[in-house]
Amino acid sequence: MPKSISYGHFAPGRLLMTAGVAAAISESQILNVLRRHLSCDWGDVSKGDKALNDQALKHGGRLVSAYRSNGRKFLIITEEDRSATTIMLAEDY
Repeated sequence: MPKSISYGHFAPGRLLMTAGVAAAISESQILNVLRRHLSCDWGDVSKGDKALNDQALKHGGRLVSAYRSNGRKFLIITEEDRSATTIMLAEDY
């Protein structure tokens, strides 16, 4: 992963990804959705989950986004303490 990611509303901490997502999704697609995640575009999550993310952003808590690429669903999860952000296929969760 490139080290120069421009932060949106929060810093991602350490960037991690599973082998499954690295094999299934191109680096440019990953960078695109990572930028969306950091800008609080939570992707394909329910209204309730969007509200939970917005609350977690203000008051602390995990941030979870969901996206699709090449017919595969994948997640981006930033830990509550903002120490790490992990990108994974939904089936890896």
